[in-house]
Amino acid sequence: MALVGNMIHDAFSGNPSIINYCMFVAVFSMLSLFYLFAATANEGFAIHPFLMLALDLINTLLFLIGGIALAAELRVHSCGNDDYTRSNHITNGSLNRAKRCHEAQAVCAFLWFGFLAYAGSLVFSGLASRGGGANLRSGGIRRGGPTMSQV
Repeated sequence: MALVGNMIHDAFSGNPSIINYCMFVAVFSMLSLFYLFAATANEGFAIHPFLMLALDLINTLLFLIGGIALAAELRVHSCGNDDYTRSNHITNGSLNRAKRCHEAQAVCAFLWFGFLAYAGSLVFSGLASRGGGANLRSGGIRRGGPTMSQV
C-alpha cells in the first residue's frame, strides 16, 4: 500500500487507472484482513462461515487481476532504459521515472505474492468451512437417522 501511495504522491500529471486499482486492492485487502484476523481468532466475530470464504475468494481474484493487469501494462524492461521509462505511461508520470519504475515492478511482485497467499488462505478456508459444519452444498437427501415421518 505504501509503494502505491508513494507512486500516487510523486505523480505530477495524474495516474493511470491501474495504479488506482492497485491502491483499491491494497485498501480492500487491509480492511478485509481486519475482519479475517478477528474472525479467525474468535469465532464469535464470524458473522457467517461463508463470509470468510467469500472474502478470501474476492481478494484472490482482485490480486490475480491486479497482477496480470500491472504486468501487462509494465511490459517489464530495465528501469535504467530511459526510452522505456519515457514511453511507458505508468512510469512516465513522475520526475524520477526510474524510481517509479522500480516501485511499479515491486508492486507487481507484491500483487503476485498476495495472490498466492490469498489462494492458500482460500484453500484453508474452504477446508475449514467443509469440516466446521457449514454446508455449502445445495439441498440434497439426508441419509441415515430417523426422518420426521418416523418420529
